[in-house]
Amino acid sequence: MYPNLKLQLWRSGIRQNRLAQLLGIDETLLSKIVNGFRQPNPQIRARIAEILAVDEHWLFTREDSARKVPENSSKSVTI
Repeated sequence: MYPNLKLQLWRSGIRQNRLAQLLGIDETLLSKIVNGFRQPNPQIRARIAEILAVDEHWLFTREDSARKVPENSSKSVTI
């Protein structure tokens, strides 16, 4: 899932069906992209970021990658 994409859609007030129209794609395809079931191609990613007026990289940060803790940063606990 792309939580930043969902957040920016809400902030902008643009509904998914309107964004799909602006992109020239089917609403179901856009829904799959928003919910993380499909990867948008680079042109669609850039166009969505342009329409929503935000950074493309931030917009398409996945929920699971945002929660990952780097392996080297774990602290050992001694009991």
